[in-house]
Amino acid sequence: MAALKSKATTEEPNRRADIVRAAGRLFHEKGYSATTIRDIANAVGMRSGSPFYHFKTKHDMLRAVVLEGIGKMTEAVAKAANSGKSPRANFEAMLRAHLGQLLGEQGRDFAATLLHESRHLDPQELAEVVAFKDRYEVMWQKALRDLKGAGLIADDSQVARLFLMGALNWTVQWYRPDGPRTIEQIARQLASFLIGKPRRP
Repeated sequence: MAALKSKATTEEPNRRADIVRAAGRLFHEKGYSATTIRDIANAVGMRSGSPFYHFKTKHDMLRAVVLEGIGKMTEAVAKAANSGKSPRANFEAMLRAHLGQLLGEQGRDFAATLLHESRHLDPQELAEVVAFKDRYEVMWQKALRDLKGAGLIADDSQVARLFLMGALNWTVQWYRPDGPRTIEQIARQLASFLIGKPRRP
């Protein structure tokens, strides 16, 4: 028995991150309900029972993917929000960061799972995600407040923030990596739509 345990613990060292990435991709492509533990194990080249060394259940994998998604997005947008530039430049950087995580190759599986599959979490876990989301949106509320203070927008209300978040997150429904617009172009166009043309120096 000791030999079997030793083999199990050394066969898959530090594979947790691989499992989370594979689970995110499969939850995005197939949906949480249709994805099996065997699917996830196959995606990372594991035996079907090996993921349970890192996670107790598929549900725990979903929680990890969702928290990874919101964590990466928060980190990227926080960095953009604190770039020390003008309110408009900060806002545009935040748009690029959010869309980059939402639509880019590295983050879109996590973001899609966060947006569409987090409903499968239990109430306590969902409340945890909502708390993270609320803290995330505080950054956007401040950005809108700074834009209004600079005379660039007229409305920095909660409704304006919800409208903005909805517009950003809906891009997952129509954006295509091989489409006519890049993430950078979409971010610039959205900024111009909300703020108008930048002032000339």
